[in-house]
Amino acid sequence: MAPARVFAVVLLAVGWALAAAADAQNATTSASSSSAPATTGLLKAHATFYGGADGSGTMGGACGYGNLYSQGYGTRTAALSTALFNDGASCGQCYKIACDSKAAPTWCKSGVTVTITATNFCPPNWELPSDNGGWCNPPRPHFDMAQPAWEKIGIYRAGIIPVLYQRVPCMRRGGVRFTINGLDYFNLVLVTNVAASGSIKSMEVKSSDSTDWMPMVRNWGANWHSQAHLTGKMLSFRVTNSDGQTLEFKNIVPSNWKFGSTFASNLQFK
Repeated sequence: MAPARVFAVVLLAVGWALAAAADAQNATTSASSSSAPATTGLLKAHATFYGGADGSGTMGGACGYGNLYSQGYGTRTAALSTALFNDGASCGQCYKIACDSKAAPTWCKSGVTVTITATNFCPPNWELPSDNGGWCNPPRPHFDMAQPAWEKIGIYRAGIIPVLYQRVPCMRRGGVRFTINGLDYFNLVLVTNVAASGSIKSMEVKSSDSTDWMPMVRNWGANWHSQAHLTGKMLSFRVTNSDGQTLEFKNIVPSNWKFGSTFASNLQFK
């Protein structure tokens, strides 16, 4: 019933091409239901759903998180429209959402909210008008939510509901995690399980044979890349979240690391 055209898998070869373009430009939850908040500070949008009753169709996505169950995001997730997605800079952010029962009393479950994590992108559908099927067309703020999350606040038969939403701090268990993919001279690092702001503003890497921090570039979603040769070296990351807090993950990656490995830290944003 929701616009189901949602980005899913981005191939590494595409990522490599994006890396070259980005370097040329120097480009720089578990969530829960709760009582409904007061309307002060809330913004208006609409919400649809996708992914099936078990949320299995929401796996993957334009943030690159892959299996949302194993990553800890579960089914409290959503794909954001262009107006909210911010070219991937919003990946990992958390939003508290309530159905606007004053606008649609028949279709709202009044008195509850659900907090979701942004894990995907809901692309525009230019073949349909923005008020009749093109729900994610700019400049509309829109959440295409995982069905289990949507049904916490809306009646299934409605299909689309008006909502009130606000950014909220993300709650995560454990520390920030780093997954390294790629090839020699192309290191693609996925950053997951980020608390507080949930999203990353900038990232740097330092190898054990250097004293210099090397800037990394957002490649797509929550993936950051470096084109330095880092294989066989112990690595540290310095990460700044979108609230401006910086954490240094010293020697988080051992020298014998392999592509496809994930490294969990004991540090977390607050």
